[in-house]
Amino acid sequence: MNEIKAEVESIASRLDEFEFQLSFSGNYDDHNVIMAIHAGAGGVESQDWTDMLLRMYLRWAERHGYETKILDITPEEVGVKSALIEVNGDYSYGYLKSEHGVHRLIRLSPFDTDHSRHTSFVLVEVMPEAEDDVDLKVLPEDLRIDTFRASGPGGQHMQKTSSAVRITHMPTGIVVICQSGRSQLRNKENAMVVLRARLLKIEMARKRKERNKLKGEHVVAGWGNQIRSYILHPYKMVKDHRTDYQTGDPDAVLDGELDEFITAYLRAGLGKEDD
Repeated sequence: MNEIKAEVESIASRLDEFEFQLSFSGNYDDHNVIMAIHAGAGGVESQDWTDMLLRMYLRWAERHGYETKILDITPEEVGVKSALIEVNGDYSYGYLKSEHGVHRLIRLSPFDTDHSRHTSFVLVEVMPEAEDDVDLKVLPEDLRIDTFRASGPGGQHMQKTSSAVRITHMPTGIVVICQSGRSQLRNKENAMVVLRARLLKIEMARKRKERNKLKGEHVVAGWGNQIRSYILHPYKMVKDHRTDYQTGDPDAVLDGELDEFITAYLRAGLGKEDD
């Protein structure tokens, strides 16, 4: 019996490893990841939702032992208007590419005196970090680099020195701004990391478009770009509209327990067309 049990466990282990290899077969799945989180319309409600999602992803990374770095953040009096984070770890892009899209929150507003029900939207962009001299080349002559005084919270240092950096990639028109770092050099380095990731994402989209011309356009079922709803009132539920996976424990999800959603996405093969 022990021999049979050991053989069954061995087969299960090999199947798990095979499933893992199939899930992470994309060209960039083993790369680190850059995530951009943007508040949608809705003012304070949306900015608070952005802050909640930022914490969720940082907690997920912490649970998995991944290193995180906030490349740039635009804090508001309440919440966050936008944030750029880098997550470093094995297959971090392969896992987190499941989070690309619009996230919807439904709850009773903590900021409304009537405590009414509000719906907020946040866009999450997920990009693989480009490896130097491997994934793509960025020519210096294609860049326009401007410096200016940082705005928003940050104390006297940010207000009095031209530490903020704006990099414009002339051929594509992509503009990246980083201003939360204390030095111009750090902001420039962070902006280049984000710019290279955005350019790589464009190149991935170009290749995907070429493939779709041959095999037909791939359409993912869902409500437009909305990928997931987090409902805190009148009942508690988080549902992914691409896979139909759902849970009744949004508090755990918002504390970084995303693995079941990520696994459902990978098993459905929804991210394979991205690479």
